[in-house]
Amino acid sequence: MTKATSSAPSQRMLRVGEQVRAAITQVLQRGDVRDPLIENTVISVSEVRMSPDLKIATAYVTPLGQTDHAATIAALNKHARYLRGRVSPLLRQMKYMPELRFRDDTSFDNYSKIDALLRSPEVARDLDDDDDGDRDPDGSAENS
Repeated sequence: MTKATSSAPSQRMLRVGEQVRAAITQVLQRGDVRDPLIENTVISVSEVRMSPDLKIATAYVTPLGQTDHAATIAALNKHARYLRGRVSPLLRQMKYMPELRFRDDTSFDNYSKIDALLRSPEVARDLDDDDDGDRDPDGSAENS
């Protein structure tokens, strides 16, 4: 019998990803990394996705208050092995310590684009038309 493959992460991958995210956040808050770019930046770790074998952890981060995210992401990737060593005592239950990779989290940009689109006059006009469709011709609301 073969195992069905799916693109959705397993419960174990999600649980371990959350544990790794918490550990990375804790290490970054303590200021263990001696890099001025990382020390002077507030970094939000929004998600960690684990590979199916749990040997690679991809952390999606957002440097808050900075316009150039690439420099911070490059600095984090440069110090990934050091961060892995600092995270390992916090994840003693794992058989293998995952390799850390850092990527820019663009989900906030996507949310702001959707929000701007929903607030546009064309969409607001269409939404107002839908609200008017629930009324009788005499202006009173329909009873369902």
